[in-house]
Amino acid sequence: MRWKTLEEGIQQLREVAVLEVLFGRGGQHDNDPDKVRCTGQMLWNLATLGPSQYATYIATIHPDNNRETVGSVANKLRNYESIINGPMQAQVSAVAKELREEMREMREEVTEKMEEMMRRNSSHVAPVRVTGPRVRAQQPPARERGYTPRADLWYFLHDHGEDMGRWDGKPTSALAARVRELKERNTNRGGSTKMKVASTSHDQAASQGEARENRVYWTVWIRWPGTSEPQKYEALVDTGSQCTLIPSEYVGTEPISIAGVTGGSQELTLLEAEVSLTGKEWQKHPIVTGSGAPCILGIDFLRNGYYKDSKGFRWAFGIAAVEAEGIKKLNSLPGLSENPSAVGLLKVEEQRVPVATSTVHRRQYRTNRDAVIPIHKMIRELETQGVVSKTHSPFNSPIWPVRKPDGEWRLTVDYRALNEVTPPLSAAVPDMLELQYELESKAAKWYATIDIANAFFSIPLAAECRPQFAFTWRGVQYTWNRLPQGWKHSPTICHGLIQAALEKGEAPEHLQYIDDIIVWGNRAMEVFEKGEKIIQILLKAGFAIKQSKVKGPAREIQFLGVKWQDGRRQIPTEVINKITAMSPPTSKKETQAFLGAIGFWRMHIPEYSQIVSPLYLVTRKKNDFHWGPEQQQAFAQIKQEIAHAVALGPVRTGPDVKNVLYSAAGNNGLSWSLWQKVPGETRGRPLGFWSRSYRGSEANYTPTEKEILAAYEGVQAASEVIGTEAQLLLAPRLPVLGWMFKGKVPSTHHATDATWSKWIALITQRARIGNPNRPGILEIITNWPEGENFGLMDEEEQEQVTRAEEAPPYNQLPAEETRYALFTDGSCRVVGMNRKWKAAVWSPTRQVAQATEGEGGSSQLAELKAVQLALDIAEREKWPKLYLYTDSWMVANALWGWLDRWKKANWQRRGKPIWAADEWKDIATRVEKLPVKVRHVDAHVPKSRANEEHQNNEQVDQAAKIEVSKIDLDWQHKGELFLARWAHDASGHQGRDATYKWARDRGVDLTMDSISQVIHDCETCAAIKQAKRVKPLWYGGRWSKYKYGEAWQIDYITLPQTRQGKRYVLTMVEATTGWLETYPVPHATARNTILGLEKQILWRHGTPERIESNNGTHFKNSLINTWAREHGIEWVYHIPYHAPAAGKVERCNGLLKTTLKALGWGTFKNWENNLAKATLLANTRGSTQPSRPCPI
Repeated sequence: MRWKTLEEGIQQLREVAVLEVLFGRGGQHDNDPDKVRCTGQMLWNLATLGPSQYATYIATIHPDNNRETVGSVANKLRNYESIINGPMQAQVSAVAKELREEMREMREEVTEKMEEMMRRNSSHVAPVRVTGPRVRAQQPPARERGYTPRADLWYFLHDHGEDMGRWDGKPTSALAARVRELKERNTNRGGSTKMKVASTSHDQAASQGEARENRVYWTVWIRWPGTSEPQKYEALVDTGSQCTLIPSEYVGTEPISIAGVTGGSQELTLLEAEVSLTGKEWQKHPIVTGSGAPCILGIDFLRNGYYKDSKGFRWAFGIAAVEAEGIKKLNSLPGLSENPSAVGLLKVEEQRVPVATSTVHRRQYRTNRDAVIPIHKMIRELETQGVVSKTHSPFNSPIWPVRKPDGEWRLTVDYRALNEVTPPLSAAVPDMLELQYELESKAAKWYATIDIANAFFSIPLAAECRPQFAFTWRGVQYTWNRLPQGWKHSPTICHGLIQAALEKGEAPEHLQYIDDIIVWGNRAMEVFEKGEKIIQILLKAGFAIKQSKVKGPAREIQFLGVKWQDGRRQIPTEVINKITAMSPPTSKKETQAFLGAIGFWRMHIPEYSQIVSPLYLVTRKKNDFHWGPEQQQAFAQIKQEIAHAVALGPVRTGPDVKNVLYSAAGNNGLSWSLWQKVPGETRGRPLGFWSRSYRGSEANYTPTEKEILAAYEGVQAASEVIGTEAQLLLAPRLPVLGWMFKGKVPSTHHATDATWSKWIALITQRARIGNPNRPGILEIITNWPEGENFGLMDEEEQEQVTRAEEAPPYNQLPAEETRYALFTDGSCRVVGMNRKWKAAVWSPTRQVAQATEGEGGSSQLAELKAVQLALDIAEREKWPKLYLYTDSWMVANALWGWLDRWKKANWQRRGKPIWAADEWKDIATRVEKLPVKVRHVDAHVPKSRANEEHQNNEQVDQAAKIEVSKIDLDWQHKGELFLARWAHDASGHQGRDATYKWARDRGVDLTMDSISQVIHDCETCAAIKQAKRVKPLWYGGRWSKYKYGEAWQIDYITLPQTRQGKRYVLTMVEATTGWLETYPVPHATARNTILGLEKQILWRHGTPERIESNNGTHFKNSLINTWAREHGIEWVYHIPYHAPAAGKVERCNGLLKTTLKALGWGTFKNWENNLAKATLLANTRGSTQPSRPCPI
């Protein structure tokens, strides 16, 4: 079978090697196909069946060298592919063009010589009379014109015993001349090659006829959905077919288009059915079916394992099937159920779940006719199993039957209304993407998966919690005695109970997502033992496990919808076939369905967002559906990208692993990709591709800011994949780290100061995490566009620190050296009106801590005091050396090299005395006498990955009794205040504790001292405090001097977008009476604000003297200021983040929303039609005075 891509060719080569392992002699390969010696015949087949671009290179590989194995040949071919497809592609293309010209000249030369030879030999060939018109045909192919590929010439010479070393580098014409010489020599000896050539066409025709007669047909039994008796078919075994096709009247709901090798296509459907080759063992498989479908057994089904034909021969397709021979399968264990409706009962007390805060009663709506009978049988069966029971309840939710891909039905209930009134519950279900990252890091060889049967229905509910889950079917009300599907807390409760059962049974290492479990290992038996242990734990706990839902051990497996092999994530073949067979959408709904099908695989596709952006345009509500050339091109391109998507992973760790993050900012959005490379690899392996379009004002950023934004997003994504400890090589198109370490915002920026602070905080923190000998981030500029000014200025470069005196990791210290190790830490807090600091030292060998306290100073000062305390201990006990471990980069950098610089600069920096000069001088003097080695300890390590060093650092943290700052932009208090001011402003001027929590949630650690100082100096907070001391604005006071209509408060509220595109309502409240006016608009802009004021206030109530609003851009701008000045209106802006300042309009906003929701029967449906009535109702019962003017 011909191969198109290099991986397909290597796969075929390994399949031949597997046969050599199984049936070869000697047994010298250790059952490893990669160690099989590559013979000349194997290379010949590989070259002749593949693209011509690889044939020439394959010919240069010497098979007689015993060092050439299947693995080494595969590596050489991958390196060759990286050369012709890598960054040097342009140069290679140029060289290839020159070579093609030379080949053309050589071809013409060979053609002339061949014609001359044919004329010389024409006397040996009998003349043939040709009848018919003399029509000059087109130029025949190269082979027919006498040109022989270099690879064929090379193999001919090699097979005839030539020394190929002397032919290396010789032109093709020389090789062709030697081949002709050898052929003439064979002819003179009596051999005639012409007879063989003459009989070629006859032999080929005969072989084709013989192939038709020798086609392999197997008997296949199909059990279609809804039937009990299987049907028998005689199917052609076709390994070239990517899917299995069966002619049948049973059709599926999913249309699919099948294309043949001749270019024709056929519209069929996809349906999941049970398939068997023996009539005994059944497995579900998707089948392409239709009345006109051919009867073909495709490679998608044949890859599943071994098969026996009618003659008793065993067949295996693919390496995975061959390697799985003799492997004991988990589905052969006792206790597994063959019943598709199996339900277990967990041996726990009945679960008390959150109960709805109000009664929800929804009538049953019409259901699909096809679902009536299956759902009725299902309810009866569930009732016999005790899963549901009859009841009388004030609650009721409608049944919502869902059809499965195999044609069967799933009983689900529409609990959306119930979910809205159900109290929250802490979610315990892990993130699916995080599970994939963790599984990717295992890089295992074998996998096995376990799926619990009807896990929700196995969990009993307490009697008092059951009435809220009631539903009605055929006039009878039922409720669930077990955990129902569709309720929002069911996944959380189910996941937690399964996890508890596995922990109680001491299950081996595994990953769990609700009722799906996967185990892995490097040996099949290891995986089988792990899976067997987990199955025994689950069965003992009371769960039921279906035999058909247990897979493995296997090399390839699907988990969470993803195909896994050797730690790599791949798109399953059936998903690729499904997506590539989709027809162009004809509506918005179909387009959304297509985007939903491909969106899950966006990490496999570079620049996904840019490719599919034309498709998203037609799905917007404000746009009419129009499928144009741009959409068709995007549709075809994304399907092609899906078909050729690469595998991601595995995630490897180690000092030699290089993690490269490429980031770029284009005209339409951002894109970044993460790659890993280890020694011996020419091209790295991708770990993921990300992309997104610009949001809001990001499109107006400067080119430098866009590149920084792309790097920021990339660092966040990369940290989720490889963690925060691994070194990251950042490869942007413009420099990024320089701006980050300068710690200040350039004058020509468009992004806000808060955004810049966020960028600086994350990237500088990530750069300083990890081993000090290997900075967390290194930067390599991949492309610097010339001829453009990016606003970069020459400023002082970041000072580098030499790290000569670095201590080894604590767990690598010799046992006799650990007693000289101390961990230090310091903290600071505000007590009353004073600051108090505390410094602590922890001895891991003695398991004791020593601390000292003082007043005045910051946490950085406490860090210095801790170092001084450690030096006191070492000097007092006369230690010969000191190993100092700290989580403060300031201390580490100072002891690594800054002290020497400061001393040479007379303890000054930029003409000013350094901070805490006296303490630094004391430390420097003592360090000269006592050898001190310092190591920075990462404080951002989760407990699951914490080692002994991190645990000791946690001990000294507890001794200090306060969280310490782990970030300083420039190691000065100024930088800490800069971050604290950003966090306080961005969090909405909250209090100290709220600001501290807000910053910690975003990865920034601040001290309480710095937050308190920022809040004390904040002018906005002072204004809010002053406003709280005065009476509310509507309690007489300044409103008493205004007459009706002279003072108004205005605001915007957001509602669901209507079909007319309106989404906002301008609310205007008269200050003295509370009279409400409303004006719906599509956008909250200054022009719409002026239009609403003129129509609803100026024309109805006259020109006001005073209008109050918040600081939004739709109120605070030059257009509003000009309009107010022209009308003589005093426009006043409220105090930010202080709700009482806008008390009247805020109360009316809440009242208006409540009224609109009540008129819409619990939703905002048709709110624009109900707005006038809601406004009238608000004015009727929302006024503070008994009399008010009537609306005009």
